[in-house]
Order: sequence, then C-alpha cells, then structure tokens
Amino acid sequence: MAFIKKHERGLVFKKGDYVRQIGPGSHFTTLPGVEVTILDTYKLFRITRGLSAFKADAELMKEMKLLDVPDGSIALHFADGHLQAVFGPGTYAYWNAAVEHTFQTVSLSSPRISPPLDPSILSDAGLKDYVQRFQIDAYQKGLLFFDGTFQGVIASGAHYFWKGPVQVAVTLVDMRQQQIDMTGQEILTVDRVSVRINFVCQYRITDPEKAVLQIKSYEEQLYIALQLILREYVGTLSLDDLLQKKEEISQFVLERLKSKASGFGVEFTHAGVKDIVLPGDFKEIMNLVLIAERKAQANLITRREEIASTRSLLNTARLMDENPTLYRLKELEFVERMAEKVGSISLSSGTGLLEQLTGLISQKKTEKP
Repeated sequence: MAFIKKHERGLVFKKGDYVRQIGPGSHFTTLPGVEVTILDTYKLFRITRGLSAFKADAELMKEMKLLDVPDGSIALHFADGHLQAVFGPGTYAYWNAAVEHTFQTVSLSSPRISPPLDPSILSDAGLKDYVQRFQIDAYQKGLLFFDGTFQGVIASGAHYFWKGPVQVAVTLVDMRQQQIDMTGQEILTVDRVSVRINFVCQYRITDPEKAVLQIKSYEEQLYIALQLILREYVGTLSLDDLLQKKEEISQFVLERLKSKASGFGVEFTHAGVKDIVLPGDFKEIMNLVLIAERKAQANLITRREEIASTRSLLNTARLMDENPTLYRLKELEFVERMAEKVGSISLSSGTGLLEQLTGLISQKKTEKP
C-alpha cells in the first residue's frame, strides 16, 4: 500500500515503464512488477526515463510541465517570481500544483544578456559560474570586444555578460585630463647653442575608439609629435630670442598640437615651457657678459654725470664773467666755506678781502716744513 499526502503525487511504473499518475490517498500496489514513485509537488525532479510516456498522459500534463534545456544553454528557475536555481542542459519536470514555477532559458552562445535581468539576480551566488561582471568607473569608458572583435563603447557602470564559448573583454579608457611631461629635451638653436627644455602638455581623450584601436601606443605618439613640433620651432630661434619668447613658444606648440588633435582622438587644453636649462660653461659666460654689461652701463652713467657737471661749471663761469656782482657773491661764499675750517682770521685795511685771504693761504703754505 502507498499513502500519498495532499502535496504529493505518485507515478506508477510497471516493469520500468510509466503507467499512470495517482493522487493523494491510500493506494494498493501489490501487483507484481508494479512500483510507485512518490514526488513532492514543491520540488522538481530530473527525468531519466519514459519521457514520451509522460508527454502522452494528458492528466499528468495538467499538473506537470516538462523543461528541456538544450546544449550550450542554461535555465533560470523562478518560484513565485523568485530565483531558486540554475539548471544546465538536460530535461526537467516540475509541478504547477502548489507553486507557480517559471523558467527563463538563456543561450550562452551570445554573451549579451537579453532581455536585461535585475542586477540582484545576476549577482546571485547560483549564477557566479555563468555570469561575468565588468565595472567601469565614472571617469572611464570601456571598449567592448567579443572574441577580439570590437563591439562598441560602453559607458560607466556595472555591465554583465554570460560566460560561454565567446570570450568577452573590456578595455578601460581614462577620460580625465592627462599630462605629458617632456624633461631634459636637448635642442640646438639656430646659433648652435645646445639647450635643455622642460615642457608640459595637458590633454584629454575625446574618441576612445580612435585613440586606442586606430593608434598603437597613443601616449608615445603624442610625445613624439610634441617633440617634433618643439624642435621645429626652437631650431629657428637664436638663444636670445628663445629666452625672450617663452610664451610665444607655448602658444605655437599648442596651436600645432590642436591641428593634429582629431587624428589622435584627443583634445589638447594647455601647453607651456617649464624652464630652459643652459650648458654649465655657458652659464659662466652669460654671467661674465652680464657683469660686463652692468659695468659698461655704470661707466656710461658716470661719464654722463661728469659731462653734465662740467657743463654746469662752464655755464657758471660764463655767468660770473658777465656779471661782477655774481662774482663777488661767489667770493663771499668761498670766504664762508673757509671760515668754517679756520679758527681765527686777522684782516687789515688797504687791500681787498680776496687779496688778503690769498696772502694768508700763501703764508700758511710757506710756513709748512
């Protein structure tokens, strides 16, 4: 006897062949060669025999459905709308008597997940062997490849793909502003002076496909383009012009880079000369030249002052020669200056003041040993 509960069903087999289904209750199964398999309608079971016989039983098919998962595919099992399990290739049977079971069959030959599934489902532990995840940050874009074939540019965010025979790869491209530092670039000026220039250039990628797919090592090629433009311009300048035109150099290089930007898939935003380094011996020469120039300027200023002073004396002499009163005022000024340095002066009448002072001075000179 077999006792079947309300949530169970019985499958009767005779000598291994499916015969019929029996429902809840007590059933006598004493016939030789007859066996009953009791199944829980809350669970699924894998069909291993009698598939065509199951399909032929109309009564059984009212409560049971068959699921056939082909090779290269998987089936997502949902019970009352919630993911329960993932099934690989094979044939499965499930009951719709107690729980509403639904399945979504997916072919792994196409990596794209279509229709899109909720990320919470794709992140389920049961799908870790079937789903691969790529994370693209806010400042990045991704180049998507299937078996090495470019598929397109994908935006920032989390992207999910099926694991299968097709190899999926994503190349990340940084869309932020980047910088090229050219340090110690030796360039010969038009007057044959070798200088070292430190130059900086800032840019950002605008076309990831062109920058990464159509140009090999785009960063190296940007560096070479900057190097050639800088050499082209500096090679036409003398050292003096180079030191005076740092801003013009930056502007010229930036304009030339912008004309080439579309070919690289980038946008140039800034370029500038950080510093210009002269050879060691040339620094000493420049310092000597600078000192000589300063001395020459000082001598020139001194000569100009002497000429101006001489001209002033000449003009004063002419005025005194033409004006006796002015001449007498100068005499008095001279006496005043002498008086500041002499303790006492004795004067006698009869001669002029200037003559007496002249005699005193001569007498002092004679008395000196």
